[in-house]
Amino acid sequence: MQVPTASVRVLLRLEGLAVAAVTAVLYARMGANWWLFAVLWFAPDLSMVGYVAGPCRGARVYNAFHTYVGPVVLALSALAMGGHAALPVALVWANHIGVDRLLGYGLKYGDGAGWTHLGRVGRRSEEPPTHAN
Repeated sequence: MQVPTASVRVLLRLEGLAVAAVTAVLYARMGANWWLFAVLWFAPDLSMVGYVAGPCRGARVYNAFHTYVGPVVLALSALAMGGHAALPVALVWANHIGVDRLLGYGLKYGDGAGWTHLGRVGRRSEEPPTHAN
């Protein structure tokens, strides 16, 4: 695995900031309840329970809930079917992912929760894992 350069990490973090800002503004314009936002915001992190089954399985479960594909599919489905109640959930979900990226938490590798596509979370002195997930 190649560790991303500082400039790539900055761009990915700015991308997270952009997504977080846009989703927060859209959520506010919808007039949805901010208590719902607060309650749902931590829901994607429940995917960390997948690590009970081991680092590889944990990374897969975590990544499934921390990619923009899920909230985009939910939002598009809500719009297509007229079920606008799911749209705030999709915005909160995407906001969570954006804030995670902004803070440097990326998609995980099977070598452990500390290795992400944004680099090592925590200590920087260790070498990156050599096998791909």
